[in-house]
Amino acid sequence: MLYAPLTSGRRSWGELHVFVLSIVLIVAAVVLYVVARTGDRRGLKLGAVGALIAAVFAGLGSTLTVISAYEVGVPVAFGKVGSPMTSGMHLTSPFTTITTFSTRPVDLNLSDKDVVEVRSSQGGVMYAEVTVKWAVTPSKAVELYKLAGSEGAIQQRLVFPDSREIIRNVFARHTSEEGYASAREKINTEIGALIKERLKPRGIDVTTVNLRNVKPSDALQTQIDRKIQQQQATERATEAARTAKAESDRRKIEAEGIARANKILNDSLTDKILLNQCIDAFKDASARNPVYAVPCGGGSGTPLIVDGTKK
Repeated sequence: MLYAPLTSGRRSWGELHVFVLSIVLIVAAVVLYVVARTGDRRGLKLGAVGALIAAVFAGLGSTLTVISAYEVGVPVAFGKVGSPMTSGMHLTSPFTTITTFSTRPVDLNLSDKDVVEVRSSQGGVMYAEVTVKWAVTPSKAVELYKLAGSEGAIQQRLVFPDSREIIRNVFARHTSEEGYASAREKINTEIGALIKERLKPRGIDVTTVNLRNVKPSDALQTQIDRKIQQQQATERATEAARTAKAESDRRKIEAEGIARANKILNDSLTDKILLNQCIDAFKDASARNPVYAVPCGGGSGTPLIVDGTKK
């Protein structure tokens, strides 16, 4: 369990003893004065004056209270709670007990032994480390004194349990993946708003809430690793299927192109076109070498051009 590192100042019994001492000194001063008058003793008169002066200073010391800067005091006399005391000097009854509260921000660190165990909406267990920075609202010091009694008790009885409850409730509305990865900032904002809303009416000003770290449990980490492996396998299979389809589409397009080219060529190669191409080839060959031509196909088809320079 976490305890606040701060302490609350109270009027000590020593101050009450000082007040009793001042009463004794006043009585002693009166006695010395009376004795001095009857015997006209100057030394006793001086002793009476000294005792009276000491009694005055002791009385002032027992009734003077100093509230330090960045503190607020709550006086209690005979079971009755007074108004808050701001920083400075105050005159109070010697029988008044004063509890002080620091108005500086205090850190509540929920980590290590106090780390918050949370569950996601899917049931996954995680461990959240959170720092809550809070301070006492001076005008609400009396209400806080009645609720908790001391500065350490405010953190222990109010800030600590309420913060843990809100952290658990917020994580329970999110999935495991959102909790430890994708929605950390959103969760931190939700936790901060709810803690401020809960504690502000009680006189506790929450200035900052910092979700420092979220660690999955061992069981949840195993599930996360398994899911990542499955996603990677699915991505590899999807990529392989995409590559195979792309290759199939390429081959299909290539085959269709060859088929269209063959069809165009087949439709265009008539007997007259082939004969004309053969004649052109014969003319070109005869211009360079002695050649002769014989009809191809028994004289009824395309002519066959023969190079006469070669055997």
